[in-house]
Amino acid sequence: MKRKLIQVLIVILKPIIFLFFKKKFLKGRYFENNVTGWKWAIQAMWRQKILRFNKSVPWPMNHTSTLSNWRNIDFHVDDLNNFQSPGCYFQNFSAKIILGKGCYIAPNVGLITTNHDLNDLDKHLEGKDIVLGKKCWIGMNAVLLPGVHLGDHTVVGAGSVVTKSFPQGRLVIAGNPAKIIKSIE
Repeated sequence: MKRKLIQVLIVILKPIIFLFFKKKFLKGRYFENNVTGWKWAIQAMWRQKILRFNKSVPWPMNHTSTLSNWRNIDFHVDDLNNFQSPGCYFQNFSAKIILGKGCYIAPNVGLITTNHDLNDLDKHLEGKDIVLGKKCWIGMNAVLLPGVHLGDHTVVGAGSVVTKSFPQGRLVIAGNPAKIIKSIE
């Protein structure tokens, strides 16, 4: 009964949802034959467009997360779930964040592309892209710093601080600073 009610609500609200979010982001595995994405969109209409949390982001996003510049992030529409994790911080004013297909980002993760100048804290250094390969998993409360590139199938342990790149992939990394814990066969 509840599922049927949700499906009816989606049919009624779909034209309105398309006024608030770009259609190109409202497709993929969470929207086609699935109500999950539509539930995210309905919730986000209120939180993003009325209450103004993440107001400029053209796809549904958790209201407790922050995205500095939606134009500087690349991701596959099937991975819209990464923007539903609460408390995430995507800081990408001048550099890009690139999420490979199939990545998972847990709650409270920080991806930071720019840092302060140690000699003048009022200034920022030039931004450096963060690139995640395919099928990466970033554990809860992890932080990735400017210029980090992770190869395919890299797992970052919860609470880790990733200060350098691990482009070879198929690794589990953890710690502060993150180091290789083991290889994934």
